[in-house]
Amino acid sequence: MSIFVDADTKVICQGITGTQATFHVRRSLDYGTRFVAGVTPEKGGTTHLGLPVFNSVKEAREATGATASVMFVPAPAVKSAIKDAVEAELDLVVCIADSVPIKDMLEVRQLLRGSKTKLIGPNTPGIITPGGARLGIFPENIHQPGRIGIVSRSSTLTYEAVIETTRAGMGQSTVIGLGDDMIIGIDFVEALERFMRDDETDAVIIIGQLGGTFEEEAARWYKNLEHKKPIIGFVAGNAVPFGHKIGYAGDIITKGHITAQDKIDAMQDAGMTVVKKITAIHEELAKL
Repeated sequence: MSIFVDADTKVICQGITGTQATFHVRRSLDYGTRFVAGVTPEKGGTTHLGLPVFNSVKEAREATGATASVMFVPAPAVKSAIKDAVEAELDLVVCIADSVPIKDMLEVRQLLRGSKTKLIGPNTPGIITPGGARLGIFPENIHQPGRIGIVSRSSTLTYEAVIETTRAGMGQSTVIGLGDDMIIGIDFVEALERFMRDDETDAVIIIGQLGGTFEEEAARWYKNLEHKKPIIGFVAGNAVPFGHKIGYAGDIITKGHITAQDKIDAMQDAGMTVVKKITAIHEELAKL
């Protein structure tokens, strides 16, 4: 079992006829992901990459039974694309675009509230279940099936965590990039809830970073959890002096007053193992 997506998940791509979408959907198809259709307004009735193209997500879902979407649309079009997916009652939407206007994401949050649709992103590499499904831009060749879940706020460091599981002789159950933007869809808590229920995940790696309070919220949730799987954590930015502005959008929320060490302290207090260097993750995994 994996979380959110697996080899049987029927997937569509919103914006499928674009250059980046074409490149990554082709790679995902080669990987075995079950793409069943694409959506590009005003191009309905055509085909692309051997897949039927529809004008709306609702049309695509009704014709194919799709339950998930990965969207390669420009930032200004994200709100409309997510609205289309929510109205079609998809289970999952993965948004790759970065720099989505904050005002739009506030409206997206309202759209998602009370709906059945879960959003990963924006500004995310996506989600991958090794050997099963790739929704996004993950370099699929570095992944291998295994029993370690990975959830990260940092796109690049997600790949580093994957490599660390390989160094430990382990693979991944599911890997999720939550997204680097200030306002995102699912957070650490929602991802961890799924991993804790997954029979094929033995432990979880979480990668945090400066900005926002995502790590602290996850630590509070984990601390109060009765039955826990081990969590190994790393927080990027611990070498940055207090008060230094490094540019993360989420840092606006806390006005620079929450340091990486504050996040580390909260995670350790909750019972997580936190490493000082990401390259030490494989050593902790070897102890499990």
